[in-house]
Amino acid sequence: MPALQSAWIFYLNHPAFVINALALFYGLCGAWLVFATQYRSRRAIANLTVSPANSAGSPPLMELDPASQRTNRLFYTVAAVCLGLAMLLTLISTLI
Repeated sequence: MPALQSAWIFYLNHPAFVINALALFYGLCGAWLVFATQYRSRRAIANLTVSPANSAGSPPLMELDPASQRTNRLFYTVAAVCLGLAMLLTLISTLI
C-alpha cells in the first residue's frame, strides 16, 4: 500500500492523534525559533564593540543594526504564528 494511502487511513482511524501530532510539530518549530532568535541576538550583542556613551554618567549603549532588528522581529512573528497555530490545533483536536 502506498505511503499516502496508509497515512490517510491512519488519519481516518485516529484524527485527534494526527491533529495533536501536527500541533506538536508547530509548537516545537515555534519554540525553536524563539530560542534560536534569542541566542542569535545575544551572540550578536556580545560581539558588538561598546560604543562610547553620549554623556559621561550613562552606561554605553549596545544595539543591533536595523537589519538584525527587522530579522529578529520577523522570526518572533513567525514563532508567534506557529505557537498560536499549535494552540488552535490542540483545541480543535479536543473537539474531535
